[in-house]
Amino acid sequence: MLAVSAGAPNNGRGETTTTPVKKARVRGQWYPYVSAQAFRRWLRETMTAMGMVPSPTERVGKAQGKAQKANTSADPIRFADDDLFGYMKAGAKSADEATTLRDTPFMVGTFMSVEPARPTEDFGVMSRGIPEPVLHAHEFYTADLAAPFLLDLPRVGTFTLPDKGGAGRPNYLSADAAMNVAQAVSMGAEAITFRGQPAIRLPLPERRERVALLLEALAELTGGAKKALHYGDRTPALVAMVPMAGGVNPLGFVIDGAADGSGLQVRGTALREELRAWQGQWEAPVRLGWRPGFLERARKEVEHDLADLIDDGGLSIDHPRSMLRGLAEEIRTGQHDTWFDDPAR
Repeated sequence: MLAVSAGAPNNGRGETTTTPVKKARVRGQWYPYVSAQAFRRWLRETMTAMGMVPSPTERVGKAQGKAQKANTSADPIRFADDDLFGYMKAGAKSADEATTLRDTPFMVGTFMSVEPARPTEDFGVMSRGIPEPVLHAHEFYTADLAAPFLLDLPRVGTFTLPDKGGAGRPNYLSADAAMNVAQAVSMGAEAITFRGQPAIRLPLPERRERVALLLEALAELTGGAKKALHYGDRTPALVAMVPMAGGVNPLGFVIDGAADGSGLQVRGTALREELRAWQGQWEAPVRLGWRPGFLERARKEVEHDLADLIDDGGLSIDHPRSMLRGLAEEIRTGQHDTWFDDPAR
């Protein structure tokens, strides 16, 4: 959950002198949103500010408006962001270079407003020291935005190789290139079989560190457009996390907008039923990071409805920053190493 107050954190393409925010029309109503691409850039740049060395980016291809390409180094062994966020490096046909792909272990949805919110157009003028004023305008809005996310922990630092039939291409890395780079940086990558595919995996301490840094960056997230005019806090107002044995998200109908468009709902009874349905597939506790002052009435209802889960250790509620940083430290110190391997069936 991101709480936007009179902000314009992610803008659309303007056709006139007015800069619009990104918004979608759903059942006749306008819903502002922040794209997953924008959010992932904020997170990547926050990680860089915290000390991560980013993968260099190069723009290649033809002129603006025609076929264009922008590639990172596509080196997930040396660069944590190439590992966590994935990439596609398209090779040049003229040089007969192969296209290298990695689908992302960190997946996130669109941050859609949980209720309709028609953006306001703010008119502005630049008239300082010039005889003819320059007119401009932009949109802004107030809304709570929600998005699902998933971090596939066993995939972090694990790169499948293509077999004889070409399978494994979504995480493609040539065996020679991977092992050579790993040896060059003394990281000791090992050859394994991962989800039925030959793969190369980085040592566990490096994989722990990458996940810990991602969580710490999420706890201190910064970014967004129009900061000079609409400064706003982009750290999460609410975060819900649960370790699952598979890629199912049991929280999708627990935290979302009310059907009547009246705003955000956090449904304690829905969480209880989801946990019961997926018994044996999740590991306690479900972690809720909830900022003080944000939806206080809803928080009290959740604490009342799920008091037994809280008492039994099945649910913990803390500040988002404390929760995320605490979990990062638990991962960094090896308390959750079993999460980095697929569970035995």
